[in-house]
This record gives sequence, C-alpha cells and structure tokens, in this order.
Amino acid sequence: MTKGAVWITRGNSSQRLRRAKRDLQSGDEIHLYYDERVLSQTPPEATLIADKGDYTVWHKPRGMRSQGSKWGDHCTVMRWAEQHLEPERTTFTVHRLDLATNGLILVAHTKRMAAELGRLFRERQVVKRYRAVVHGDLSELAAPRTIEEPVEDKAARSEVTFLQLSDDGRRSLIDVRIYTGRKHQIRRHLASIGHPIVGDRLYGSGERDGVDLQLTAYLLSFDCPVEQTHVEYCLPDSFHCYALN
Repeated sequence: MTKGAVWITRGNSSQRLRRAKRDLQSGDEIHLYYDERVLSQTPPEATLIADKGDYTVWHKPRGMRSQGSKWGDHCTVMRWAEQHLEPERTTFTVHRLDLATNGLILVAHTKRMAAELGRLFRERQVVKRYRAVVHGDLSELAAPRTIEEPVEDKAARSEVTFLQLSDDGRRSLIDVRIYTGRKHQIRRHLASIGHPIVGDRLYGSGERDGVDLQLTAYLLSFDCPVEQTHVEYCLPDSFHCYALN
C-alpha cells in the first residue's frame, strides 16, 4: 500500500489505497498489483529547489520516475514530494522528464494550480532549456540551429546552440531549447542530424559510451501563477550530470 501497488475501485472511480484501516463499502473492488522487481526498487533522492505553496520545483535525479503505474509509485518524484514536504500536500503531474534524464521538474499541489501550469506548457509559455553532450563536432555552428523534424507525425521544434568542444574533438557540449514537448524529442532530434546524445541507449550508441545519458534539464522560466511575476529556476552546476572530457 505505501508503495502504491494497491487500488480501490468504487463505481467508475479507481484510486490508490494507502490506508489499511479505510472503511469499505459493498461493491468495492480491491486490486493488488504485485511485481517483486518493481517493489524492491529504491528511489534516488530528489532535491527541493523552490516551494511556492501551491507548487514546488524539484531536481529529479536520473533513475527517478516522473509518474507511477498501477504497479507502484514509490520511485516517483510525485510520491517523494508527498512524503518529504512540510506541510504535507497532495501532488498532481504537470509535465514529465524521461527516466534517464535528470533536471528540474514542477509538481502542483492543487487541481487549480495543475490546470494553470498545464495551460502554460500547452500554450508554450514556459521556456525549457537543456544541456547535453553529443557525439561529433558541432563547433561550426556560429548561430543556433533549429531542428523541426516531426516526432510521431506531430510538429516538433528544438533549437541547438554550441557551447564547447571536448579536448579530443569528438564530443560537443550544447544548449537546447525546446518549443514543443514530444516524447524523446531532444534525443530524436539530435540523432536525426547525426549527433546523438552520449549514453543514449535508444537513439545512440548507449552502453558502448560507458556513461549514462548526458542530458540535463537545467532551466525553467515562466510567469508564476502564485506570485504574478516572471520567475526563472536554474539548476545549480553541482546537479548537472554530464562529462565533456
């Protein structure tokens, strides 16, 4: 129950059952989803970056999930927030990061705030920037390069800026701004131009690189619904997880 693998269905509604002492009614259905592999996992620690009451900003480490499944949610940033915030608050998903990606993620604590932040993302009013180490030399980019290769038949746009070349000239550190939020967008776009992210097991050379995915979501900027001012959250350098050389 504490790991989110027990559910209760009442009528047309299903939700996780957390308390063994909850009173049941005639017709209730209890579902237990047992997967020893999932339940034995230990989540890495998320770090609170900012607390605005109705929403919080977290550093999601590589290996922590953005959301759970019916088999459990104890390894998600959402559950981590519920268990570690003071005062305690419920959580609502706003956006996601890949399991292999580390970086900044927003967590809402009211339905109204989840809807408002979700609207900002849908209307592309949130600036999202990433740092990545890719294979190859991109030093010829004198200006940002825009990639607009569709992802799963949907429009997608990423803007790539070269930052630094490795000592051996075989890898490049880049800055990426995404204007859409398609699944694996950055990874797919960079692979499509022949510069996959180092450590990418889906679209690159993966394990042969000898490191994990070299991608960090380091900046979020938007008009804060709580403070009614523009805010920018930038991940401290100590949380960046890439190695150029």
